[in-house]
Amino acid sequence: MGTGSEETTPVKRWAKGSRQSVGVVAGTVSDSLVVCEVDPELKEKLRKFRFRKETDNAAIIMKVDKDRQMVVLEEEFQNISPEELKMELPERQPRFVVYSYKYVHEDGRVSYPLCFIFSSPVGCKPEQQMMYAGSKNRLVQTAELTKVFEIRTTDDLTEAWLQEKLSFFR
Repeated sequence: MGTGSEETTPVKRWAKGSRQSVGVVAGTVSDSLVVCEVDPELKEKLRKFRFRKETDNAAIIMKVDKDRQMVVLEEEFQNISPEELKMELPERQPRFVVYSYKYVHEDGRVSYPLCFIFSSPVGCKPEQQMMYAGSKNRLVQTAELTKVFEIRTTDDLTEAWLQEKLSFFR
């Protein structure tokens, strides 16, 4: 039963194995998907982080403040390796990370990509997962990031994993 504020959205259905539409089915956009705003102070912090001049690895860890329905700064780190960063992430709660990483390419060039890492561990509360998943795209757009990765366990966050992910971006 709806709350009266649900919105009906047409959803096209495709015939199996073809490119022909078989009709439009009414779907609903539920009130339960929460897209959190980004804290204005965090927006400014991300803007400054984007243009930082330092050449060491650095990270901003963010969380959702459930009461305020806002993405906020949790902690900031300088000179932190992927392995050290992994130790700072909770094993059973989602987090967003913006990571500035010193990346040495195979040809010897050095770059400092900004990576967005969404840590969404298996075993999180579904409500938490939805709040984070619903807020991820807005945060990525706000931070203007293109290297977006997801981990399902904090053990996945290693230097080798990050280098493998970054190797796709020449």
